[in-house]
Order: sequence, then structure tokens, then C-alpha cells
Amino acid sequence: QVQLVESGGGSVQAGGSLTLSCALSGYTARHYCMGWFRQVPGKEREGVAGLDSDGAIDYGDSVKGRFTISKDNAKNTLVLQMNNLKPEDTAMYYCAATEAGCVLVVTYIPDFPYCGQGTQVTVSS
Repeated sequence: QVQLVESGGGSVQAGGSLTLSCALSGYTARHYCMGWFRQVPGKEREGVAGLDSDGAIDYGDSVKGRFTISKDNAKNTLVLQMNNLKPEDTAMYYCAATEAGCVLVVTYIPDFPYCGQGTQVTVSS
């Protein structure tokens, strides 16, 4: 059974940084796409960043140059480093993954079949 568990959310002032982690268990796909999306109540889900097993990486336009996605294969953990945070980054952040046959496009990430419970990020001005 695939499980994704996010951690690392919190409250920070604008300009600050946070690191989100997503622990993956039961996930053994050799070819995969995985990433992060976020959601604010009343708004559509927004793909933030993703990577695939071939090394491709994609970012949403609103976070390019500020966020960095990576995967720690030894720990089977997906990491999102968020720098220069802005109040508009405030949202619930979710880790998501899919398996073989995926195409890495950041806008597809919210529809990936495997998803964690989310971690809240709040950025104050």
C-alpha cells in the first residue's frame, strides 16, 4: 500500500524559508512522476513542482527561482525547499505521485493518484 506523509509546514514571515518533506512508503515504481501541489480554500489546486525518474524537473511559474524540488533516494523522501516565501504562497501543500506512463507536467500533479494528507504553510507579511 502506497503511503505519502508530508511534514515541515509551519508559519514564517515573508522572505523566510521552509523545507517540506514527503516520506514515501510502499512505493516501488521504477518509472515515476512525483511532486507537490497546493490548495487554498475556494481556489483550484495548483501544481508547484515535480520530478520524474528520468531526472526531469518542472516548476510552476509562480515559484520558479524560489523553490527547489529534490528526492533523497536513500531515505525515499521527496523534498521541497522553499525560499523567499511570499504571503501568496500560503496554502495547504500536498505531496503526490504516480507511476509508469506518466508525463511530467506540473499542472498534472494535482491529479496524481497517490496523495498525502497535506501540511499547512502560512506566510505572513
